[in-house]
Amino acid sequence: MGKKRKLFCEISPTTYAIALQKQIVTRHIKDLMGKERFARQIADEKLPVVVYSSSNHMIKRGPGIDPQLQLNKADNIRLACSHINGVIINPGETFSFWKLVGKTSKRNGFAEGRVIVNGKLVAGVGGGLCNLANTINLLVMHSPMTITELHHHSDALAPDPGGVRVPYSAGTSVNYNFVDYRFRNDTQQPVQVCAWCEGDELITELRTTQEFPTTYRLVEEGHCFRQEADGHFYRVSKIYRETFDRSTGQLLDRHLQWNNHSKVMFDPSLIPAEQLK
Repeated sequence: MGKKRKLFCEISPTTYAIALQKQIVTRHIKDLMGKERFARQIADEKLPVVVYSSSNHMIKRGPGIDPQLQLNKADNIRLACSHINGVIINPGETFSFWKLVGKTSKRNGFAEGRVIVNGKLVAGVGGGLCNLANTINLLVMHSPMTITELHHHSDALAPDPGGVRVPYSAGTSVNYNFVDYRFRNDTQQPVQVCAWCEGDELITELRTTQEFPTTYRLVEEGHCFRQEADGHFYRVSKIYRETFDRSTGQLLDRHLQWNNHSKVMFDPSLIPAEQLK
């Protein structure tokens, strides 16, 4: 069997940079030609009603995890939050992660954190912002917002803290600017994304002017880890999104949101024995 031919972007670092720039320019042109109205308004005052809030510890520790890259990741998230915090998404507008955060360059203050390239965790400028994008996605999943762009990557980057599994706690990929996270406000009222850091804690809120008539819940079923024929370990599960009528509590919809099959990217010896199948 012949050797698999390399893609242009895989030939060398130079060809990778060329391919990357092509993707960036293509996305800029697509946005210029498109009809989306992007949210730009940043408000100092918070909207009165919290739709959903979330917090998580930004620093991961464990075998094979570079502590400096973790500290850099936290700094990157703090910087990105300063561009997002308080943004108002009016009816009909689209939230774009990269339209607000901008280019992740050293010139813009970003440092090297962990990024995924060709299925491997490596150091890269702006690394760690997937954590922020995913946390915002967790807010949106608990609202009637319409997700218009979402890219998955492995959500098994590190062991679950304290062994507690939170559905959709990770797994949303962003890469300037063509791998974006976007949602559109198709309701009749504005929403606001608030994101800030207190110490090493990332705190996020989705706010609005009055309660929506529906509430939401994420349910994970069949969660386990297993070793497959390629020798690698994978996290597998099915994650459902349930929609309820706020006034009656009646279940209105149950939708399979993610049929999860994520490659484990930490030391598999750290997988709890009871979660191995």
